[in-house]
Amino acid sequence: MLSRSFLLAALLSATAHAGTVLTVPPERPERDRTYVFYLHGRIVEDRGVRPVDTRFGLYDYPGILDALSARGAVVVSAQRPHAADPDEYAGKIVAQIEGLLRAGVPERRIVVVGFSKGGMIATRVSSFLRRPGVRYALLAACWDSQDEPQLRLTGQVLALRETSDDLAGRSCRYLAERSERPVSYREIELSTGKSHGAFYLPQREWLDPVMDWIDAPASTQAPAAAQARD
Repeated sequence: MLSRSFLLAALLSATAHAGTVLTVPPERPERDRTYVFYLHGRIVEDRGVRPVDTRFGLYDYPGILDALSARGAVVVSAQRPHAADPDEYAGKIVAQIEGLLRAGVPERRIVVVGFSKGGMIATRVSSFLRRPGVRYALLAACWDSQDEPQLRLTGQVLALRETSDDLAGRSCRYLAERSERPVSYREIELSTGKSHGAFYLPQREWLDPVMDWIDAPASTQAPAAAQARD
């Protein structure tokens, strides 16, 4: 039989490594924790935190937050107001990240994950923040109608797109290949057949590579010129 002290130690260890979901960063952040900013799709602005789309089904926003925090990261995410301005909201996230950096959190422990409109905001955070060690995961973040020559990707970038996505299936590589390039850029193509809804649920197809990206130390990331599309 396991001793009471062993069970207590195991419980404390699990609690210490359990993930946390917050709407704003903590006032006194732990410098050895990883902080993940998740920026949701526009549908959450319009229809609430568990909206259902007639074409793509349930967008499980709370489930995604729980999944992103499952390995011990502190996930920071809040429902944006209706018709939130992407530039203004990106500025808000930049200010929150700068607050963590001033508190001593290393750049390599900050990751910004954005889907759809949230991905568009994440590209702006990257363009505004300009911190080489901060990492980004862009999920269905680029589409054909985008034409914003002022944007530049900085930091270390992982982009995921779904080949069947007829809303935001464009590669983000054009942003990475502008005159000012990110420290690293990697792109993964998914082929689930679920179109834009591929990112509506915490599915392993996109969640596993994003979680591995969150966990990977910054030193393992190769420079942009050495990266090839997966």
